[in-house]
Amino acid sequence: MHLLPPPPLSISSPLASMASSLHTNATHFLSPKPVAPTPTRSTTRVSIRCGPRDNRGPLVKGRVLSIEAIQAVQTLKRAQRSNPAQFPALVSKTLSRLIKADLVAALRELLRQDQCHLALQVFSAVRSEYPPDLSVYAEMALALARNEMGEDMDRLICDLETESGVQWESDKGLIRLIRAVIGADRRESTVRIYEMLKRNGWGSIGFKADEYMVRVLSKGLRRLGEVGLADEVDLKFGSRLKGSLENSSV
Repeated sequence: MHLLPPPPLSISSPLASMASSLHTNATHFLSPKPVAPTPTRSTTRVSIRCGPRDNRGPLVKGRVLSIEAIQAVQTLKRAQRSNPAQFPALVSKTLSRLIKADLVAALRELLRQDQCHLALQVFSAVRSEYPPDLSVYAEMALALARNEMGEDMDRLICDLETESGVQWESDKGLIRLIRAVIGADRRESTVRIYEMLKRNGWGSIGFKADEYMVRVLSKGLRRLGEVGLADEVDLKFGSRLKGSLENSSV
């Protein structure tokens, strides 16, 4: 008896469909998936400045201000706004903890911010503990002039008149102080400074009258209506300076 061979599998048969499906799935799992390119995003940088709400700039920490000086400035400003009744006591308590360097740094920072009323409080504390040099007086006078506080400038010069220990002959802040007072048109204070100069030996060997200071003081006194004193400056110190220059050229 002859057996007939099995009929060939048709493509449409179930076994053929299963084989085709397995082949397709194997190809799907083995073939690598294409990596989608990452879209590039543009980054926008926004500059944010933290600091006071006015335009005077933030406090500067580092070489200029210590942490103690910064805290003192912030405490004084906050106390002036929120607790004026206790302000004098808070000023005394805050400033008594500072060394001289921090006191002067706090004073200069308040002047930089044009907080002149607070600066006057700090300046009073500086004067009570340490004799300030004329450069500090000059900075005070410049800030007071900038804020049109002429009467406070006059009181400042009166305080200078009672100050002891000022090195008039070697202090580089003297000419800045003279220019600040003359620039603010404070006639009486300018006369006071001239009288203080004479009492402290201005024009002597130890306290020479340089040409620039003579010229500034003479022109300032003349502009403020003190013509007689301006002539006196020219006569006493201008001629003396001229004579010393002629002798040095011989």
